[in-house]
Amino acid sequence: MKLLKNRFLLLILAAFMVFGTSCDKDKDKPIKIGVAGPHSGDLAPYGIPPKNAVILAAEKINAAGGLLGRKVEIIAEDDVCKPEVATNVASKLVGEGVVAVIGHVCSGATIAALSVYRDNNIPVISPSATNPEITMSGQNPLFFRTIPHDAAQAILQSKFIDEYLKAKTVAVIHDKGDYGKGLATLVKEGLEKRGINIVLFEGITPGAVDYSALIRKIKDANPDVVAFGGYHPEGSKIVTQARKKEITAHFISGDGLKDPSFIKIGGEYAEGYFVSSPSDISNIPATIEVTAALKEKGQQPGNFGLQAHAAITTVFHAIEKSKSTAAEEIAKVLRSDSVSTTLGNISYDSRGDVVGSGFAIYKVVNGEFEEIKW
Repeated sequence: MKLLKNRFLLLILAAFMVFGTSCDKDKDKPIKIGVAGPHSGDLAPYGIPPKNAVILAAEKINAAGGLLGRKVEIIAEDDVCKPEVATNVASKLVGEGVVAVIGHVCSGATIAALSVYRDNNIPVISPSATNPEITMSGQNPLFFRTIPHDAAQAILQSKFIDEYLKAKTVAVIHDKGDYGKGLATLVKEGLEKRGINIVLFEGITPGAVDYSALIRKIKDANPDVVAFGGYHPEGSKIVTQARKKEITAHFISGDGLKDPSFIKIGGEYAEGYFVSSPSDISNIPATIEVTAALKEKGQQPGNFGLQAHAAITTVFHAIEKSKSTAAEEIAKVLRSDSVSTTLGNISYDSRGDVVGSGFAIYKVVNGEFEEIKW
């Protein structure tokens, strides 16, 4: 009996030694966090600022001693905003051993990658993927986002078109993508509920050099407003060609166009363009601090950099509070706590949608996006 007892104690001691050695080894390993988005190509202006903001946040926390006594390592991967690339990127990040991912940026890429993260139990926080179904479908309980979804954006656009622009007829155009078509469809439905006549609902081919056939249709329909769902490369071409054909309708789009690249490409033809995008946060102390730190590096927060910084701030908080890098422990804190970020105090609801952040309407005035008070 004594011999059995001694063997039992030896087994416990051995297990403790293995566990303790494992914990000691973990202390020497960095906590890896992925950041995924378009870091090259036409849509890089949407992906590079989030990457830079996440790296900045990691540098700051590492300078203060890291998380749980461990350094944070950022693994950045370029998905070019393409779904077929995004799945490979997600698999690569899983292979790198990341404990969370900030990304992806485009809705289509996000949707494509989600099953990879779900199957590997990795929390994901997007700073910009606004397709409503990503959270509303409940397909990935470990997905969160720091930007409101397109249903809220579409409601705001529809109200603005109706009550501020006083439109009676609207042409709705989209790029056939998960983000662009999704937003355009919601705007169309919102306008129809308000009794506004949709005179054209048309999809385009992204990347085309010439949209003259579409421009002819818009001119023939003669709408008061053209609402476009998509990104700045196509939006800038469409408004430029429309203005050259003397189409005087108001143009409005979502956050996919609120980037300096749109104004740079569109030039004089971008003047007067309306966009819906996250509300102005320039006076929030954390925003001022982060924006200044990025500018010191010769960088800008862009349209989604501050949303990405807020996302990683909530991940840092969750790891520190739970004292764990386990997915469920991180998610539990994300769902329960309000955190001070570059977006102000934010939290996430039961579906993973941000609480405490909203949309506003902006207009291009003298080459700058200016928020409209209405």
